[in-house]
Amino acid sequence: MPKTQISQPEVESAVHLIAHVAFENETYFGNLDGEMGDADFGHSLVDGFRAIEAEFDSIDHSNIGTFLLKCGMIFAAHVGGCSGPIWGTAFMRAGMVAKGKTTLTLADLVAMGRSAVEGMMARGSAQQGDKTLLDAVIPAIDKLEECANRDANDVMTALRAAAEAATASVEGTRNWVAKRGRASYAGERTVGTLDPGIVAVSTMAQAVVGAMEQAGKLETARQ
Repeated sequence: MPKTQISQPEVESAVHLIAHVAFENETYFGNLDGEMGDADFGHSLVDGFRAIEAEFDSIDHSNIGTFLLKCGMIFAAHVGGCSGPIWGTAFMRAGMVAKGKTTLTLADLVAMGRSAVEGMMARGSAQQGDKTLLDAVIPAIDKLEECANRDANDVMTALRAAAEAATASVEGTRNWVAKRGRASYAGERTVGTLDPGIVAVSTMAQAVVGAMEQAGKLETARQ
């Protein structure tokens, strides 16, 4: 039987998990950033997610929207540079769309994603094609919407397709020129390099979907 909704506990678990991915990959993400940037990306993510983890229990858990909104506020307050405003805005914009909800449908996820992208574009003055994390996020949301238009009931199939789309962007953008952020100063020398934001989004998406699939298998086995 297809999974039709994502629960609030699953959303909260996903935040824990992407925080764990950030902690585990601090050096790797930083090294990727150091090739053409200032090498602070991994550290910035850790600062933001460590702050969220520290305040996790005191965050308003009354609904998904308030939870994500507060996560975004915490992240933005503890991280400077580009990452704080960009990632903080993504959480906050998604939270505003999810206001009052305790479960999410595939259509909700698409709306949240589109709003987050609009916010990130406005904050970072970036567009799709600039070789930033948007080039992983936008294809993933496009895939969610494509799946929603075809079969709005199967959330897990859509999430798996979205994660694969984000992952395809890692190598798919390698030979692009970076046009935003510190890496953009290196111009043509960024051809052949991986963007750390794209790698982070892909890694986090794969981890979250993998965990949800494993949980689904365990639940099926218990039935």
